[in-house]
Order: sequence, then C-alpha cells, then structure tokens
Amino acid sequence: MSADVLQWTSREQEGALVLLPSGRVDETSADAFKEYLVNAVGTKLETAIIDLSGIEYMSSRGLRGLTLAQRAANERGTTIVLACPNDTMREILAISRYDMVFRVADTIEDAIGN
Repeated sequence: MSADVLQWTSREQEGALVLLPSGRVDETSADAFKEYLVNAVGTKLETAIIDLSGIEYMSSRGLRGLTLAQRAANERGTTIVLACPNDTMREILAISRYDMVFRVADTIEDAIGN
C-alpha cells in the first residue's frame, strides 16, 4: 500500500459499527478521513468504534476530522469510541489530549462493553 493511501473496512459487531482505517491520515488523506467518519456515524447504531491499530500516523488535520465526526455523532445520538491504538497513535492521542476527549479502549471487545 502506498503511504498516501488511506484504506477502510467496516463491519457491524454486537450492535456497534466498527471502522477499520489503515494507512496515514495526513494532509493528503485528512479530508477523506473526515468525510468517511462523518458519513459513517450517520448509521442508526448507537456506537461507532474506530479501530486505530492500522493507522501509521495522524496529523492535526486528522485529529480535526475526529472532532468533526464527534460533533456529527453527538447530533445523531451516536457515541464514538477509539480502540486498539498502536504505540504511535497512543502517543498522538496523549500529546493532543484526545485521550481525554474520547473514550479509548484497548480492544474492540472493551469498546463494545461500554
């Protein structure tokens, strides 16, 4: 996979939408990342879990995408949970304090367990 390409898969698991992006969320992919998230939280499911294990890097524009998705989710009654952050994402979330804004779970199962 090219470093510029952000790929997505998703599935429904135990009543939650699990989003599995992989690649880099940077200046070239941040807008697509935001659009995908905002559209995804429009489902009728109460919980959207973003599995961060496949994210190699996220810029401030990617973090902004998370913020905009959170706003859209709140308007629709959906809770976003970040799950499975790799070491890089765990550090980015801590530095940006997004680990205080979002619930961060170590596993998908923990994220579903609310």
